[in-house]
Amino acid sequence: MSMTSASVTQAHPLQKRTLQTLAGAQSLSGLGYSSTVAAGSLLVASITKSEALAGLAQTFGVLGAAAMALPLANLTRRGGRRLALSSGYAIGSLGTVLAVVGGTTEFLPILFLGTFLVGAAAASGYQARYAAVDLATQDNRAQSLSLVVWASTIGSVLGPNLIGPVGDFATSIGFPRLTGPYMFSAVMLGMGSAVIWFRLKPDPYLTSTASHSEESSSKTKIPTKEVLTHIASLPNALLGLLALSMGHLIMVAVMVMTPVHMAHVDVSLNIIGLVISVHIAGMYALSPVVGYLTDRLGRRQVIAIGGLILVSSAIISGTAPANNEIQLGIGLFLLGLGWSCTLIAGSTLLSETVSDHYRAPAQGTSDLIMNLSAAVGGALAGVIIAFLSYGWLCALAAIPISCVTILAIGNLVKSPRP
Repeated sequence: MSMTSASVTQAHPLQKRTLQTLAGAQSLSGLGYSSTVAAGSLLVASITKSEALAGLAQTFGVLGAAAMALPLANLTRRGGRRLALSSGYAIGSLGTVLAVVGGTTEFLPILFLGTFLVGAAAASGYQARYAAVDLATQDNRAQSLSLVVWASTIGSVLGPNLIGPVGDFATSIGFPRLTGPYMFSAVMLGMGSAVIWFRLKPDPYLTSTASHSEESSSKTKIPTKEVLTHIASLPNALLGLLALSMGHLIMVAVMVMTPVHMAHVDVSLNIIGLVISVHIAGMYALSPVVGYLTDRLGRRQVIAIGGLILVSSAIISGTAPANNEIQLGIGLFLLGLGWSCTLIAGSTLLSETVSDHYRAPAQGTSDLIMNLSAAVGGALAGVIIAFLSYGWLCALAAIPISCVTILAIGNLVKSPRP
């Protein structure tokens, strides 16, 4: 593998502190960010009176995450994870303030600019998982990554259930109810930024590359085309990238329109929040198990398993009536679990396959493509549900990940070894 572990053993105490710091920041940011997931689409729908436009809030958020992926990767390459991650969370906090302004004035350009900047916090959250593997060993790389993903569980599951209480707070001080989650998110993301800035030192990325002359001697920006060429030349890296992007596409497309689907029959915000919480529990709660299996069974095996779970979730969710919160909850839980498999296994496979010279830019490029794929899915989701149905949305969103699953299984047949 390209990521050496010679310095990892010596730096094990630093790895423990790194994981603790990343976990703390992820808990705070997850609590704030997840509370805006359902609120964004509902807020836009309430302003525009159009379901076709409801997905745009999430689309702009995903576009923001995509736009920040490479800048954060470049910041990492030049100044380390501490600078990059804290900056992303801080920009996200600023975005929530603009979202409150836009939602209050019902001025969509400001609202969308705010949700776009909130995407920077999501970008930091995604790249935090890569910070977990900077000092990890080959045997626990996926598990280290999964622990940081898992740290988002409590905050991310609790966040959607706060839509009602923080909405009540917003109305009590004269603001629209659906701006409450963004107010709450501003505080949580600001705290997450502070935790990273004050505690993530020594920097794990700078520590891991200090002994690598190739990395440490070159801090200049690497062209994205060159990075993509390097990834495409490595079948395992390409599979990891495809798993990441297509798993994220189906997750975002189905998740963002589920609240709108349920709102067709006037399901309460509390019930909608509960279903989204179950979905987010699927995303994060079992991630240590997913990481363990990825290290033991193999990266490609878990990608294939995740793809099959995502296809199953599309079938279950797509056939659920809008008022059947139990079936939707099961489908959305599996949607989160399948996403967890493709994210953890795909990220690990990509990170360990590319050379050290391309590691940070490859991670940033993968997040860029992952979020652009989801942005397309989120934008099309509103159109599909408006002109066809939620069932059609689930069916169409399952096609890309089905292709990746077939590719992963085909690669395993040709070469069973991890």
